[in-house]
Amino acid sequence: MAKAFALITGIGLIMPGWAPGQTFATLHTFSGGSDGGQPLGGLILSSNTLYGTASGGGTAERGTVFKVSTDGTGFATLHIFTGASDGSAPFAGLILLGNTLYGTANSGGGSTNGTVFAVNTNGTGFRTLHSFASPAGGANPQAGLVLSGKTLYGTTYRGGISTNGTVFKVNTNGTGFTRLYSFILSDAYFPVAALVLSSNTLYGTTYDGGGQEGGTVFKVSTGGTGFAYLHTFTGGSDEAGPAAGLILTGNTLYGTVDGGRGSRVGRFGTVFKVNTDGTGFATLHSFTGGAGGAWPEAGLVLSGSTMYGTTSGGGNSGNGTMFKVNTDGAGFANLYSFNGGNDGANPQAGLILSGNTLYGTTQRGGSAGEGTVFSLTLAPVSAPELTIIRSEANVSLTWPANATGFTLQSTTNLVSPALWTNFSSVPVVVNGQNAVTNPISGTQRFYRLSQ
Repeated sequence: MAKAFALITGIGLIMPGWAPGQTFATLHTFSGGSDGGQPLGGLILSSNTLYGTASGGGTAERGTVFKVSTDGTGFATLHIFTGASDGSAPFAGLILLGNTLYGTANSGGGSTNGTVFAVNTNGTGFRTLHSFASPAGGANPQAGLVLSGKTLYGTTYRGGISTNGTVFKVNTNGTGFTRLYSFILSDAYFPVAALVLSSNTLYGTTYDGGGQEGGTVFKVSTGGTGFAYLHTFTGGSDEAGPAAGLILTGNTLYGTVDGGRGSRVGRFGTVFKVNTDGTGFATLHSFTGGAGGAWPEAGLVLSGSTMYGTTSGGGNSGNGTMFKVNTDGAGFANLYSFNGGNDGANPQAGLILSGNTLYGTTQRGGSAGEGTVFSLTLAPVSAPELTIIRSEANVSLTWPANATGFTLQSTTNLVSPALWTNFSSVPVVVNGQNAVTNPISGTQRFYRLSQ
């Protein structure tokens, strides 16, 4: 349903926008016991249920798979890892196909090199789809998976020809495991983030490697050919250390770097973009530390032209932040600073967005210091002022051209439920204002800007 922000009648009545405050809620506090502890991965949402992993806790201290409702009720542990054939220490979030969740465990399995697993959303039917048996085939998957048809694609942090990580695929029934690409010291190495798939091309990041050892953005085909760098980080103004996956819109990839290894003096991370052909690299935002946030270790989520993310450090209490920034680098704002108490601390995972509510996890904080699941409901965005001026037999409607994401609508009747329709005329830009002219004829019309 559209949000009514500004309403104008034929005589120029304007109703102001509504902008209440945002609301933060802790949905679950991990105990480090059977429910798990220290979640490092993000969440997925199906209907009103969130699913995720905890890297530790559980009866064997090997991690868990869990679910919780968006209102914080109904928490349940779906699987407790034993460290044996099922794996241990799931660092990444999950993906969902039908009623089946798929994920990775960083270690454990038959040769302690990690696993790919599946489990039903009701906690039944856990199975190990692949156990990384030898380092040559890959080892220690720290990232989540991406799905195309019945094929899962992922990365391992270690293993491969030079023990510097791999790209792999495996079918959802556990067959067809293939090492697609093996990173070597002379190129990028140590991928710790999930891939993004477009057509038959996989895009990803490596935390290290490249000419300046600052990490890379790369692409490789789903057949394992055509590997290429799209950007190598220098440790200069672009900083170093992309620990997160990418998001893709159109032909542009967006991501974060956390500042890289070693001394981070003066390096607090960035948000960047680069085209899928490797051109157009730009730093969209450089974090300043302190209240401005520091060290984004997670990827972004996109809504319209606004991206949302987390930093693991900085903020008012040094425990991390949630932020937003536009795809052109404008509009950066801290949405929330974690205080390290019941709200949590040090989010290392990205956010998901449903409606106007963000959901995520923190690695630390909460009453037991074992992390939290949280939500942040955002305040509705106030619409720009819509102005109406009569000129002889016409009215002219204007609003700021830089107010993106709003559509002019009209109706002839305000009695609920009013039928609003998008205005058919395309606005022209005059002196920084969107302008539409409409004849004064027939039934009185009401206008609004809707998002």
